[in-house]
Amino acid sequence: MTRNDYNPTLHEETSLGPCIGLLEFATIPRGIEAADALLWEANVEMLFSAPVQPGKYVMLFTGSIDDVKSAMRIGEERGGHDVIDRLFIPQVHEGVEAALRRTDSYIDGKLDAVGVLETTTVASAILAADLALKKANVHLLDLRIANGLGGKSYLVMTGEVSDIRASVTEAASSAKESGRLSRDVVIPNPHPDLSRYL
Repeated sequence: MTRNDYNPTLHEETSLGPCIGLLEFATIPRGIEAADALLWEANVEMLFSAPVQPGKYVMLFTGSIDDVKSAMRIGEERGGHDVIDRLFIPQVHEGVEAALRRTDSYIDGKLDAVGVLETTTVASAILAADLALKKANVHLLDLRIANGLGGKSYLVMTGEVSDIRASVTEAASSAKESGRLSRDVVIPNPHPDLSRYL
């Protein structure tokens, strides 16, 4: 597997609009059924709709606030008890799309500090990434979701120590509140060779 094979592929012809929604299901059949229902219900564009490990189904879609809300409603109705997580972000940070597309992970020079946060769901990791980027001046190096991780997800960011601490605290608080936080760390002065492994 190459680095780009881990995340579901975002459709090339579709870009994240200002509003995104994501539904995560415990079963693949229910996820596919919900994807069909929400596409009939609302004028949204599917960014990806795919199975992920370990046998879950995740769909990420974009559109106007009203359309995404409508799609979320019908998707959750169809998903019922199989919905394990969700997210709705009216003004998503542009860095989230770059991380999902895996187009902007270049490390330039020595790392001042590194923050790493791991969650148990895709939705909680994407929300954490959005919150982290909005909280302080940090750069998202990686956002890896579900595949190759047994269904977990994680993000790695770099920046100045104070910014990393603020961003990790903000992102971890959100994931912890929803019961989805696995672990978070701040590495204030990483070894110069660590960048080779991020």
